[in-house]
Amino acid sequence: HEDFQEMIAYHAPDDIDRPLFGVGTRRERLINLIIGIVTSLCVLATLISAFIFPQNNQVHALHIYFATCIVLVCMNLLTLIYWYRQGDVDPKFRRMIYFNACCIILLCVSANLYFHCTVSTCNNANNT
Repeated sequence: HEDFQEMIAYHAPDDIDRPLFGVGTRRERLINLIIGIVTSLCVLATLISAFIFPQNNQVHALHIYFATCIVLVCMNLLTLIYWYRQGDVDPKFRRMIYFNACCIILLCVSANLYFHCTVSTCNNANNT
């Protein structure tokens, strides 16, 4: 009778309060913080450039298109980060999160170059 109770009894492991992927190292947290800050600043600068500093005091449809694409990619990245922190995504996807953040930064750089230095104004500036 006692053996049967032990078989059906649930024994919680001692490390039940431990996070699913373990506590990150200080280096990992610093890398995450730096990538997050740089990405956020790039996105913020791009959104400001798209809506607040338009050329010829007009907001162009292409600027709004760029800003919308960047926001949608950011929403995708934020969802992935949320799932990662919840433990729903395998730790190997951390590299994909870093890759997506770098892609967002490059997309922001491209958009800002387009917003502030179109081909015609850059060519005119280089010729003078």
